[in-house]
Amino acid sequence: MSVPARQVRARYSADTITVYQAYPPHIALPAVAAGRFVAPFKRDRMTWIKPSFLWMMYRCGWATKPGQERVLSIDITRDGFEWALTRACLSHYDRDLHGDKATWSRQMKISPVRVQWDPERSLQLTALPYRSLQLGLSGVAVHRYVDDWTVAITDITATVHRVRDLLRGGDEQAAAAHLPVEHAYPLPAQIAAGLDASLDSTADEVPEQQHGH
Repeated sequence: MSVPARQVRARYSADTITVYQAYPPHIALPAVAAGRFVAPFKRDRMTWIKPSFLWMMYRCGWATKPGQERVLSIDITRDGFEWALTRACLSHYDRDLHGDKATWSRQMKISPVRVQWDPERSLQLTALPYRSLQLGLSGVAVHRYVDDWTVAITDITATVHRVRDLLRGGDEQAAAAHLPVEHAYPLPAQIAAGLDASLDSTADEVPEQQHGH
C-alpha cells in the first residue's frame, strides 16, 4: 500500500501524540526531571517538534550531533497538537493555498506555528518518496507547549544508541524491532486542507492505548 505524499504519521493514543526533540544534556536532563521544559530551555526561541522518530534520527544523527546528544520523547495532548496545526502557516509559499506571496508573508508574520514537509527517512536515514511533518512553535505556541500540552517527557537516548549499534553491526531486523510503531494520524479535513496534506492522508481510527516505547 503506497503512503500518501504528505501525511502525518505518529505514535498516538486517544488523548496524546508523541513528538521528538533532541537537546544537549543541560537542557534535556532538567526537563526529564521536571516532566516539563524548564530553564535553561528558552521560550523565546522557535522550537521544532517532530512526530517521526526516523526523521528525528536523521536530524540528530542517532544522538551524535553536537547539541543533540539526548533524544526526548514528549507526549503532548492531541488537543494541543491540533490547536497548533489549526494556526500553522506553511514555511513555503503555495499559490493554491495562499493566493499571493503577500498574503502568505503576512500569515507567516502573525502565525505562532510553522509547518514543513520534509522527506521521510528510512532506517538507513535515506530520503523516502513521501514526506514527514515538522512543526515549529513560537510565541504563544511555545508557552502552551510547555505549560499546557506536555503530559510526559522521556529520555530515549539509550534506545537510540541501541538501534544505532545494531545497525552498525548489520542487524537491521533487530534494529527495526526497537522502532516505535507509527500510524497515520486522523487529521480533521479542515486542518489537512490548511496544511496542504494529501487528500488520502487521514486515518480511520485511533490505535489502542499505547504503553512504553
